Amino acid sequence: MAFHFSIFPILLLLSSAAAGKSPFIKLPLLHNIPYTLAPSQALSADKRRLSTLFSRPKLPVNSAASFGSGQYLVSLHIGTPPQRLLLVADTGSDLTWVSCSACRGQHCSSARATFFYPRRSTTFSPYHCYDPACTLVPHPRKHVPCNHTRLHSTCRYEYSYSDGSITSGFFSRETTTFNTSSGNLVKFRRLSFGCGFSKSGPSVSGPSFSGADGVLGLGRGPISFTSELGRTFGLKFSYCLLDYTHSPTPTSYLLIGGGSRPTAKLSYTPLLSNPLASTFYYIRIQSVRVNNVNLRVSPSVWAIDELGNGGTILDSGTTLTYLVKPAYQSIVASFKRLVKLPRAAEPTLGFDLCLNVSGGLRAGLPRLSFKLGGGSIFSPSPSNYFIDTADGVKCLALQPVSSPIGSSVIGNLMQQGFTFEFDKERSRLGFSRHGCSVP
Repeated sequence: MAFHFSIFPILLLLSSAAAGKSPFIKLPLLHNIPYTLAPSQALSADKRRLSTLFSRPKLPVNSAASFGSGQYLVSLHIGTPPQRLLLVADTGSDLTWVSCSACRGQHCSSARATFFYPRRSTTFSPYHCYDPACTLVPHPRKHVPCNHTRLHSTCRYEYSYSDGSITSGFFSRETTTFNTSSGNLVKFRRLSFGCGFSKSGPSVSGPSFSGADGVLGLGRGPISFTSELGRTFGLKFSYCLLDYTHSPTPTSYLLIGGGSRPTAKLSYTPLLSNPLASTFYYIRIQSVRVNNVNLRVSPSVWAIDELGNGGTILDSGTTLTYLVKPAYQSIVASFKRLVKLPRAAEPTLGFDLCLNVSGGLRAGLPRLSFKLGGGSIFSPSPSNYFIDTADGVKCLALQPVSSPIGSSVIGNLMQQGFTFEFDKERSRLGFSRHGCSVP
């Protein structure tokens, strides 16, 4: 899924600014409905996927739970006049793309299909196939050679995901518009994106994609939304995903830019480089603990090998957390020894440890923590890795990595309640359990 791309110039029009302050974009993450994704849907979708103190722009990011998906959706306005679309916020891919009105076929239609209409925008411009930008995106397998003498020979892309899902269309540039906290507008020109007229596969048309009109690529590669904006705002962004069970529904934020440093004091761990998978945000797990006791898991099981296999990825586009099998088996065995609650009479299919919690949680749940590279400790709450799968039943929301060469993945459920700062310039990830609700 790693593709290379140049960062194009972006013209920034700001309604107001504070002199001497670093600009950033503030994008609200809205959890305005209860989480209703069935555990089996989350499991199935995940497995398919794995096979500025300026007047600050605000962009809604909504939970897709009401559509039966565990994704987080960004509300993006594209074109002139602006057209509103909901895009999956995905740190596990680079290309930003939307479903365009030219999209045809069964995978383009849904109960709430929304398309981008290029002909309704005065600022839409597809790249010519002879434009240097076109050489930097993946092309269709049946690629027609470019005729640079033809005025309307558009640049066509074909972007593939790890499960074989594909989106294809015209590689284009547009104006995007953000509403600011003061009610003004911020516009970016020449944002490069895919105007998709074809999509297939579960990652872009199945239940995990329900409610979405495209993808906002937040990956580490230069094609991503955050990298494109990085020349203006700085190569840094942060977000928090608040607990969906809170009432009233809380609002989270995605902050893009060098001035987006969270107010909370952060712990840091280095971001690792994997030239064979440059899209992903890799971190190093040194050891895993249960109730502050180190498990006997060799550090080598977390390593990235010379072929680019293995390692651990932080991915907002995956719901559950997947761990290499030796670590997973050790955690499950430890939890089974320590947990005092009765097992569920009818465990949920696909989960190895389900508990009967109808009598309450007086006995408590084991505490899981990870020691990361640099010595920082990531210690999520049990609510990050035990989920309600039925009335009075909680299951351990961890899964083993099925492939012996696969990567571990920290999914968005495990990330809830934490502030994460992705500092691409300094190659580090910051995190904290504090400050997540601070706007």
